[in-house]
Amino acid sequence: MTSIKEQAAISRLISFLQEWDHAGKTTRSHTLDRFIMANEGKTGPELELEFSQGASLFLARLTAWLRLNYMYGTYLGQQLKSIGVFLSAASSQRYLLEFLEVGGVLTLLEILGLKQLKEEDKRESVKLLQLIANAGRKYKELICESYGVRSIAEFLATSKSEETQEQVQILLDSLGRGNPKYQNQVYKGLIALLPCASPKAQQLSLQTLRTVQVIVGTAHPSIVDSVLGVLHSVHLEVQYEAIQLIKDLMAYDIRPTLLQGLVALLTPSGKEAAESQARILTDPALQHLTQSLPEYMQQAAAAKAAGILARDVTDTAEELIQLNVVHGLLCAMGNQDHANSQRQASVTLEVSICPGQGSSPPRPSLGPNLFACLFQSDAKSLYRNMDAVQADILASNQVGMSGSTLQLSESEGTWEAKGEGADRSSLK
Repeated sequence: MTSIKEQAAISRLISFLQEWDHAGKTTRSHTLDRFIMANEGKTGPELELEFSQGASLFLARLTAWLRLNYMYGTYLGQQLKSIGVFLSAASSQRYLLEFLEVGGVLTLLEILGLKQLKEEDKRESVKLLQLIANAGRKYKELICESYGVRSIAEFLATSKSEETQEQVQILLDSLGRGNPKYQNQVYKGLIALLPCASPKAQQLSLQTLRTVQVIVGTAHPSIVDSVLGVLHSVHLEVQYEAIQLIKDLMAYDIRPTLLQGLVALLTPSGKEAAESQARILTDPALQHLTQSLPEYMQQAAAAKAAGILARDVTDTAEELIQLNVVHGLLCAMGNQDHANSQRQASVTLEVSICPGQGSSPPRPSLGPNLFACLFQSDAKSLYRNMDAVQADILASNQVGMSGSTLQLSESEGTWEAKGEGADRSSLK
């Protein structure tokens, strides 16, 4: 038999549930506010004590209201926060199972894709997905089996709130750990995010990729074009994360392809070069620079990345030399439309490529002042002292480093490639 105290508690619970069932939306909203304030941070046993061992009855009503009304967004944030009180409670495995049994994961994922819902409501949905993923491997698999990686990645790319995007990153990072069955799915989803239009999403995806890459253990070939493409970003924080990822990828079998692609970015395409010459005659300066900015940003970032790799990654400088990186760096130094390309290329050529190779650096006959600025004084200021003719010499250089060294011809006062297989053209 139940005691008088227990009977009174059960009566209060029944009365509360009846009031909930007959209440309107506004009254329910006030009830949820009081519930969140009074019970946030409580454990599962404490919630059961609060509801006279009937907390699951209230959770069932919450999930039913959520599933019926989530598309309209009415009091959605309060509903999700209230469910979060149950799912985040210690010793609350039963609440999690009850929520999942009624299709809770699918509901949360659908919320992320509804354009009419508020960003803050979607953020609460992400936080619930985090709680589910952190509950264990089988729950991560359940999210992935529900096409969760795609839904979450798309939301990261389209979200306008950095706070929300950071929460999504935490979720993707969780899904990539301790989830061997679907870790490759998370990995490929992150790669697919790199070309998106959101700089913050690109930055967070690159950060998470560095972690997941180690977990996966092998590099997918598609990551090469994706990470090199990110280098065209005008956001330095995105470029930084891309270069850090490129450094990590040097340990994988895509290394030769990645270095080859990096060197290729140093040299403008034939179409771009033709447009640059046409600009001299027609002078549509603003339009040209606007169209060329991504390519020039990519060129400067590639020059910077080459220098970092040559300095920090063993044997990379030698590989870059064999890929004719000096030719590309000289081309970038001659790009008067983008001073940062000139600056990054000259610094890389001076600091990272030539000194460690045991051979003389390439010395186009730019005059003693420019040579001193590049290799003996301050490479960073080289572009400020360069005239149009000297820039054109650099941009059209034919330096080839394969099997050759660059030596000074005392009689002619010029520098030219000599040795077996060398390109015999000199820079004058």
